[in-house]
Amino acid sequence: MPNPKRRHSKARGAKRRTHYKATAPTVSECPHCHEPKLPHRACPNCGYYSGRVTFIPKGA
Repeated sequence: MPNPKRRHSKARGAKRRTHYKATAPTVSECPHCHEPKLPHRACPNCGYYSGRVTFIPKGA
């Protein structure tokens, strides 16, 4: 397997990585308490998921 003859510059490596960026997570509203939550997860505020309590939050 051939190896590179010359070293690539830092700018060239940075140009290749311009599209590697983090995306903001999708946030939905809890139907029970209307607080923002991640989709397909129990609400961290009230503990509800799919119409029933899955856990009791520490603040309650």
